Amino acid sequence: MHMKYRLAIFDFDGTLADSFPFFVQVFNQLAEQHGFKKIDPDLAPTFRHYNARQIMKQVGMPDWKLPFVVKSFTSLMKQHAASISPFEHVDDLLFHLANKGVTLAIVSSNSYDNVSQILGSTNIKLISQFECGMSMFGKPARIRKVLKKTGTPCHEVIYIGDQVADLEAARKESIDFGAVSWGYETIESLRKYFPEEEFDCVSAIRRIA
Repeated sequence: MHMKYRLAIFDFDGTLADSFPFFVQVFNQLAEQHGFKKIDPDLAPTFRHYNARQIMKQVGMPDWKLPFVVKSFTSLMKQHAASISPFEHVDDLLFHLANKGVTLAIVSSNSYDNVSQILGSTNIKLISQFECGMSMFGKPARIRKVLKKTGTPCHEVIYIGDQVADLEAARKESIDFGAVSWGYETIESLRKYFPEEEFDCVSAIRRIA
């Protein structure tokens, strides 16, 4: 059987790592540190109906603050990495895909340290390429880098993520997008943009190989 995708690029937070509860937990600490509006933690689940831009607008956070907030979030996560886990079945999924010959990559604004600590050394060995940390150039440029390094043609690549920004990055680079239903943004908000693939659980991603 011909393999549909030879390269699977994964987002990290909300796609492989179950970090949304931690994000909610530290949100008000970040708000205090960077001078934007705090939230009622009970209302945090409603955040999943908005994309990052809309949330920033709601809490009065200007664009220029984003890299600084991401940096603070990343360092807070480093301190608490032991309390954050991959979603259930992520280990099996990565092993299955690698075993089937799919090249695996991770593109994330989170740090390589956090990614490797949360995924663990066994999983990390299965990933061929990492584009991690804050970047001035955004996700499309990082996807392009992965495509260039692996030499995989666009039609054999899927980018799997949980946010509209991920989907837009995939579109810019003319690769398919797989939307997950368990991340920082709801599947309904992603459906509006017609992702090529949709996954209702981690194990469902196995079908790409």
